[in-house]
Amino acid sequence: MMARIGIALLNLLGRLPLPWLRALGAGVGRLLFVLARQRRRVALRNLALCFPELTEARRHALARETFEVFCQTFLDRGWLWSGSEALVRSRVTLTGAVHELDGATPTIVFAPHFYSMDAGGLALPLHTRREFTSIFATHPNPVLDAWFMGGRQRFGRVAMLNRADGVKPIIQCLRKGGLLYLLPDMDYGPTDSVFVPFFAVPEAATIPSLSRFARLGRAKVVALYSRLTPGGYEAVLTPAWEHYPTDDPVADTARMNRELEAAIRQMPAQYYWVHKRFKTRPAGQASLYQ
Repeated sequence: MMARIGIALLNLLGRLPLPWLRALGAGVGRLLFVLARQRRRVALRNLALCFPELTEARRHALARETFEVFCQTFLDRGWLWSGSEALVRSRVTLTGAVHELDGATPTIVFAPHFYSMDAGGLALPLHTRREFTSIFATHPNPVLDAWFMGGRQRFGRVAMLNRADGVKPIIQCLRKGGLLYLLPDMDYGPTDSVFVPFFAVPEAATIPSLSRFARLGRAKVVALYSRLTPGGYEAVLTPAWEHYPTDDPVADTARMNRELEAAIRQMPAQYYWVHKRFKTRPAGQASLYQ
């Protein structure tokens, strides 16, 4: 019942003028920055590990801003997932190498965890008729799970595949000329991970699925970097990565992290710093979050 009430409230708030909604999100974010002590500590630690060259005051300001953006993008789901198609099109733009969506070449869209990733996920099916696949983990609350699935599948030919379904349906979609929306940049634990550099951390556990799926699906890779803007969102597609994948999945995964680093530096407060990105350590190494 509480989940249904929360969703109804978000849909109602989504009818507010966007500047009002963004101001509300910023206010909630500042409050959450004070109250959510554990997540604040995680964000500050991540920023200290990744940006040791910044002053403590600057990292503190970035952490506070990241909470604001988190809350703003969360409230925006009210209109992203229930507003009219015309409203979404007016506020969500897709720019960059949009021509990479043309044709039927198997394509993987590397879509890292910027807070605006759900807006980027809607921008793609609004601009292509190609079959569109993404991978998800089931939410334990069935009401919220249905809300997430419905919001992300509301436009275009979108199929959400559970991680438990395995690799086969993903590769089948790619080889038929589909798009795969892939978010492999979090720390998913030690299983199947490799340790490659990420910012100033020389050994960050990262799954090599981008390289693996690109090889198996004979797919090109483009990146989609989604940004919160005063008027809504901008999702920017990059040209297809040259010489990717290679025969070295570890080197490919290290390159993925380098590409992501460059994008994060353009909008550091908009990345998902509240996640323990470095929780998995090589055997024998102490936690970086103690």
